[in-house]
Amino acid sequence: MKRSEKFFLEGYNCAQSVFCAYVEEFGISKDTALKLSSALGGGVGRMREICGAFSACAMLAGLKFSDASADAESKRKIYEFTQKLAEIFKAENGSIICRDILKLQEGAPVSATPQKRDAKYYAERPCLLVIKKASEIIEREIMDAKKIGLP
Repeated sequence: MKRSEKFFLEGYNCAQSVFCAYVEEFGISKDTALKLSSALGGGVGRMREICGAFSACAMLAGLKFSDASADAESKRKIYEFTQKLAEIFKAENGSIICRDILKLQEGAPVSATPQKRDAKYYAERPCLLVIKKASEIIEREIMDAKKIGLP
């Protein structure tokens, strides 16, 4: 089992689970990573928007490839790479939108209260599979990649 899946089964949200599985390679502690990614779960604050697993992919791409400059060309390159990641993620998961992945109706009520994690939760949710696929994308497209054309 991948570290990201283990984190999810321990109760962390999708963003935390994926992000924390890789950040130590960038010198970021698990505690800091959990804090940084905590608000991104449930499609950002449980609003069912951008999938937390994808948000973690984007943050890891920034850690690996961004040169942290305000230069327009540098931003273009990381945005272009993130868009490529989004297309890959969509192809493997159907969407980068949490509510679409969960097959929730548009306009469904939003609650800040997380659902109870039990066998039924894990059986009905595709999240564990999405986290597994996100980890495969990260390993293939980010961790094993050398550069995206940044100086």
